[in-house]
Amino acid sequence: MSDFTPKDLSLVHMVRAPRAPIEGKPPLLLQLHGVGSNERDLFSFAELLDPRLLVLSLRAPLVRGPDSFAWFNVEFLPAGFKIDPEQLRASRDKIVQFISEAVQAYDADPERVYLLGFSQGAIMSLTTALSIPAPIAGLVPLSGRIPPEAHPWMAPKEELAGLPILMVHGTQDAVIPVSHARQAHELLQKLPVTLTYQEFEMAHEVTPRVLRIVLAWLTDRLDKPSWRRNDGTSS
Repeated sequence: MSDFTPKDLSLVHMVRAPRAPIEGKPPLLLQLHGVGSNERDLFSFAELLDPRLLVLSLRAPLVRGPDSFAWFNVEFLPAGFKIDPEQLRASRDKIVQFISEAVQAYDADPERVYLLGFSQGAIMSLTTALSIPAPIAGLVPLSGRIPPEAHPWMAPKEELAGLPILMVHGTQDAVIPVSHARQAHELLQKLPVTLTYQEFEMAHEVTPRVLRIVLAWLTDRLDKPSWRRNDGTSS
């Protein structure tokens, strides 16, 4: 039987063990918080997630202050966002490394690894999955965007074919305006991913309505075959 006690891995994290019996290894969901937050943020609703999931809520690697962390530094300028692309790439690589570590340490299903990110965590989930899709079974970016700095890292289209994505954004978002989400939507529509895109009249937040949609989407994914076969090709 797997031991779900928090392990000493490359990223600090919290753990919610599966709450329901499953056949085989548990599917794994990684929660990625926003800038200035920490691993406790999204973990606050971990108990609501599908009971079959093993949930790990990650702490970003860059320290901004007490209990405040980031995946990359960002400046909010009148002309837009200014980020450090090397920090973005480094955090992407840390997430990929952590996936490998966590799958082994917690004996999770390597073909059912999902990313759920909010704000900067959503940016990281999109950047990671679109550039290194092989480990990802699906992703839920909430109130995020695809930074232009990550466009050159995009994986070949054939490697993205069928990748499930649920992207949600608020039309009243003053932190990451909805125009950025619509640009991401336009880009994703040109890729062979399986995209669900929704906008709601809300700010930079996760409302109860959005949470219900996320919970239903994840459960639906778990009830379907993985989009990848064992040989790494799309199903």
